[in-house]
Amino acid sequence: MATHEMGTNLFTPCKMGKFDLTHRVVMAPMTRCRAVDDTPLPAHAEYYAQRASEGGLLIAEGTAISNTGTAFPGSPGIYTEEQVEAWKKVADAVHSKGGIIFCQEFHAGRASNRVYQPGGAAPISSTNQSISDKWKIHMPDRSLDVYHKPRALQTHEVWQVIEQHRLAAKNAIRAGFDGVEVHAAHGFLIDQFLKDSINDRTDEFGGSIENRCRFLMEIIKVVVGEIGADRTGVRISPVVDYNDATDSDPLGLGLAIIERLNKFQDELGSKLVYLHVTRPRFMAAPTEEEGEDEEARLMRAWRKAYQGTFMSTGGFTRELGMKALVDGDADLISYGRLFISNPDLVHRFKVDAPLNSYNRETFYIQDPVVGYIDYPFLDQENKEVAH
Repeated sequence: MATHEMGTNLFTPCKMGKFDLTHRVVMAPMTRCRAVDDTPLPAHAEYYAQRASEGGLLIAEGTAISNTGTAFPGSPGIYTEEQVEAWKKVADAVHSKGGIIFCQEFHAGRASNRVYQPGGAAPISSTNQSISDKWKIHMPDRSLDVYHKPRALQTHEVWQVIEQHRLAAKNAIRAGFDGVEVHAAHGFLIDQFLKDSINDRTDEFGGSIENRCRFLMEIIKVVVGEIGADRTGVRISPVVDYNDATDSDPLGLGLAIIERLNKFQDELGSKLVYLHVTRPRFMAAPTEEEGEDEEARLMRAWRKAYQGTFMSTGGFTRELGMKALVDGDADLISYGRLFISNPDLVHRFKVDAPLNSYNRETFYIQDPVVGYIDYPFLDQENKEVAH
């Protein structure tokens, strides 16, 4: 478990594996749709550098491990040499500010559409079941459409995707990232294997909870084998129902994953760098109180069970982040939307300054400036007021 004492707050230093964090405010990975031809632009380097801080951790947006992994227009990959070279500029920009940056390894699985697939093929998944029409996907022209019916991977193909995760991790380190986060949350491919409402397989990757966890654990094994446990984190969301990803026993699923992570760490003699868990309210306004007691019970059970650094995310404010740390409910708190509109969020939190409001209308547009790198810093605002 990370260094954690009574009185811990957002600005208490944290030993996260081999990384010495000067504070506990982490930038969560967020889709922003600014890449062109699946490749980051110079604007990406500026965006992440704006949000970097000395000894602070940034987790880059979901980054596709292969050309079948895309779910959004303008999302980047890490599977070609051109992409690796483009990400180098991003990593260098963050490091120049003293920051630490991880790459989130991503595969959409069935949460995609034929328009994003090579040759217009069906998206791949653990299952042939479609995501319901309740959920919509952003299309290249910014309209919303339905998710297309997926094709269940054959067993030998599952192993090919596991290998793609290893290669993506290798590429991430080559690109200068300090580590990777394996994205096993939010109804994307790995979560489609974990959740019993989706995984209807009859091979070694389906059925029992042991088998449903196998895909994730095999990925973690090859990623750790490639880059080391001290550069590998994992994100899970056992209770989040995004993209129809539900499980009949979310508490048990989370504990099953954690039990396997703990066992793997014990056998390895080394811990993963962190476990990143999404609270149920991650899509909701932070003022919502509904379900907080049940949510807190689940999160505390997972936090107590996991033997390592525990990061929590989902609807946190400065005050809620402080409270979670003081109460010992997490070692690190990651923030998404607040980081979009406040490039200097860490500084604003430190001095308890007012925050810029975010504009949802510009979250997922392709403009490399608007809603991306044009939010003002606190010192800019103060200068404008002075004038």
